[in-house]
Amino acid sequence: MDFKKISKYMLTTGAALLLAACGGGESGAENQDGETASGGSFDTSQTINVITREDGSGTRGAFTEITGVLVEDGETESDNTYAGATIQNSTNGVMTTVSGDPTSIGYISLGSLNDTVKALNIGGIEPSTETVQDGSYEIARPFNIAYKDELSEVAQDFWTFVMSAEGQELVVGEGYVEAVTDAPAYEAAEGLSGNVSVVGSTSVTPVMEVLAEEYSNLNPDVTIDITSNGSSAGMTAAMDGSADIGMASRELKEEELAELTSEPLAIDGIVVIVHPDNTVEDLTMEQVRQIYTGEVTTWADVAE
Repeated sequence: MDFKKISKYMLTTGAALLLAACGGGESGAENQDGETASGGSFDTSQTINVITREDGSGTRGAFTEITGVLVEDGETESDNTYAGATIQNSTNGVMTTVSGDPTSIGYISLGSLNDTVKALNIGGIEPSTETVQDGSYEIARPFNIAYKDELSEVAQDFWTFVMSAEGQELVVGEGYVEAVTDAPAYEAAEGLSGNVSVVGSTSVTPVMEVLAEEYSNLNPDVTIDITSNGSSAGMTAAMDGSADIGMASRELKEEELAELTSEPLAIDGIVVIVHPDNTVEDLTMEQVRQIYTGEVTTWADVAE
């Protein structure tokens, strides 16, 4: 997929003269105003509105670790996310904010990306399922599901479906990279009925809903109840038994691994997003880190 825009802009003679008189031009670092998708101009001197996820979000945890915003010193970890950043509690919250604010920047799951926002290349690499799979796109993480002790018969059957060839085909169809290669075919059990409670990551939820819908078509007497409230909440629910299965959009922590059995259901990229009118197309990993720690505060600091 191609997230770069190619737009053409024609200037009248009078406008060209006016730009020349102001010392402007069509391109180059000398002009802070770039052409936007809507044909207007983007003022790179504007302050960057940094949008981040809440504490406990698996997406935030993976993003800060991969980009270097999270700093480890021995056994101590410090999340150095800019104190003035705006916090959103869901993927949709980040997308809605960024799509409505030309100065903002955020990060979301690759599988949730749509045309209301623009994805940035990172170090010249376009985010896609192909670049996540081959490892060239660096901001990527697993989608994990986990349970404690033993699953009920119906919960185990749903788990088996998720990891089956049919389940992994749905994962790929939703824009993620499959976590299980050469997965076995799903064989539906007869006479299954009951409820399965799945709790956790807002990033994992969309693909889990697709998996649950297809599973319910095959097993109409089974209800999959999904609660979308964050990775840490999902792991806690799995550990305390209030959920059959927990969802996390990050690696499990040591204390979670000690109590839970987990397995990745998909590999997902984390996409850095901006408003479609933003003329910036590419950031280095270091520039992403500097924006999210508050070291860089205006778009002019990272615009080419």
